[in-house]
Amino acid sequence: MSTTHTNDPLPIDQTPVGELLGEELEARGWSQADFAAVLDRPTQFVSEIVTGKKEITRESAAQIGAALSQSPEFWLKLQDQYLLAEQAKNRTTQAKLDDVRRRARLNELAPIQLLQKRKILTGSTLDELEAEVMELFELASVDDQPALVAAARRANPEEDITMLQQAWVACVRRQARKLPPATDYSREMLVKLAAALPRSVQTAEDFTTLPDQLRDAGVRLVYVEALPSAKIDGCAMFVDGYPVIGLSGRGKRLDKVLFTLLHEIAHVLQGHVDDGPIVEELDDSHAPESIREREANNGAGTWIFPNGYPPVPARINAPWVEQTADTLGLARIVLIGQLQKRGRLDWRTTLAKNAPSVSDVLPRWD
Repeated sequence: MSTTHTNDPLPIDQTPVGELLGEELEARGWSQADFAAVLDRPTQFVSEIVTGKKEITRESAAQIGAALSQSPEFWLKLQDQYLLAEQAKNRTTQAKLDDVRRRARLNELAPIQLLQKRKILTGSTLDELEAEVMELFELASVDDQPALVAAARRANPEEDITMLQQAWVACVRRQARKLPPATDYSREMLVKLAAALPRSVQTAEDFTTLPDQLRDAGVRLVYVEALPSAKIDGCAMFVDGYPVIGLSGRGKRLDKVLFTLLHEIAHVLQGHVDDGPIVEELDDSHAPESIREREANNGAGTWIFPNGYPPVPARINAPWVEQTADTLGLARIVLIGQLQKRGRLDWRTTLAKNAPSVSDVLPRWD
């Protein structure tokens, strides 16, 4: 065989690169010692490459290429072609690569390590993890795409649903199935509850009884801790015929989490979760509102201000906030949050200092 032309095509057969080099030397009438002298290397160096005891490195490929008027890439590709072909025939290696592909697919579906850390996934083997992920997303095959229908309150409405957001909603659905409501869904009871919540929730501890209150209306309220960078506050969906509302606690502040709850209740009452997924932004986002989102925001706002938005002075101070919140029967931070949402107060206002957080209360729900 003669391979004296630069960038010669690779041979079809899978021959060890050392044999190919030996054939090349024989075609040129060179002994291994002759070639070693050309390379300024020991004869043993050439012998070990020809017999397959030593692999060709980038340095030696450059030297062989220079001696034979070929590119270094030519010899490296010959070697890689043979080694990859041998690897493809190795069942043990291929089984390990199949496992890599399976783990990669699982990580396309969900943040596996994070869900393991939170003990949402507990399988110790790959087979067990795969079965758990399929159960979480309700898939017949791990290669299927998850189908989740929910109204999701997100901070990135201009983007597609992310893997983290999809996984969070799936966790909400699974958590909801663990303890379905004992009574049928009552729209009338949910309407009454939604109207009462802005005045009944005054402190973080008032969140403690919310799951029971919604359960009495046939609605399952679920807390699933926010996944890092998921940018999702809440969702609403129907599971097995009953409404489910999920909260992530993102934002932590009493008023923000309460508004998310009211917002998702509005989706349920207005029938927004019956016919497809909806994407929404946070209350302080500047993205354009969809019609359904605007309806849900307006519904939540009406429950907070049933008699209309109160007149607001040009200069808002603490005494006015205290007096107005007391008159309206609202927690002070709820009024402040609405003023911020409507652009009447900056999000960095000192009036919101030491705002109550519900981050310690929500984990008690389940």
